[in-house]
Amino acid sequence: MDWLIQSAYAQAGEQGSPFMSLLPLVLIFGVFYFLLIRPQNKKQKEHRELVANIGVGDEIVTAGGVLGKVTAVKEQFVHVQVTDGVELKIQRHTIGQVMPKGTIKSA
Repeated sequence: MDWLIQSAYAQAGEQGSPFMSLLPLVLIFGVFYFLLIRPQNKKQKEHRELVANIGVGDEIVTAGGVLGKVTAVKEQFVHVQVTDGVELKIQRHTIGQVMPKGTIKSA
């Protein structure tokens, strides 16, 4: 029966260094850091700066797609005028993008 199933023998005397056994884990972490973690942290930092620099008169788009002009800025909320006589109170972190001046008129 030995010709059907080959016997497995342990390698004698050869042990890899501990560094070589950890090398694949270090490489995987490095790839995850540069491809996933670092770009996400950079994007979060840019969004925090964008939200912190919102001022009255800026034209913004919310995460939900609402286009409006900022009329008042509070600590946690922003008042946005969507159209004449319609003003919404939204949370600051829901601001998705600051649009160039005149976007509302051209939309």
